[in-house]
Amino acid sequence: MALVRKGIKQLIAEAEVRSKGISIEESKRRLGDPDTVFVDLRDVRELERDGMIPGAFHAPRGMLEFWVDPESPYYKPVFAEGKTFILYCQADWRGTLAAATLADMGVQNVLHMEGGFGEWKKAGGPTAEPPHKKSA
Repeated sequence: MALVRKGIKQLIAEAEVRSKGISIEESKRRLGDPDTVFVDLRDVRELERDGMIPGAFHAPRGMLEFWVDPESPYYKPVFAEGKTFILYCQADWRGTLAAATLADMGVQNVLHMEGGFGEWKKAGGPTAEPPHKKSA
């Protein structure tokens, strides 16, 4: 007997209905736009291994809702700037789920990058090293 009643495929399919995707090509055109923030949802180990989109803001998927909510002690002001957010992960599963969750929270102008970082790299999108923490 399965422990799960709703699998990841169904969750992603439902999230696709509640969120809006953006193509890799359109995402590439928006890189450098001061009104757009790329949000990298991947784990820090993925960033260290593969790099990230230049200038992206790293918001680990597990913390995103806490960083977006102004009532949270973990709130990050970048999410109050009224910009368009393009969320991405490696293959767009986490990006789709995260975009739907932020839409459910009432966040405006949230997109998920279709195909994720893997497709970004295949399409020749620029990559950069992740910012490193400053040592104390």
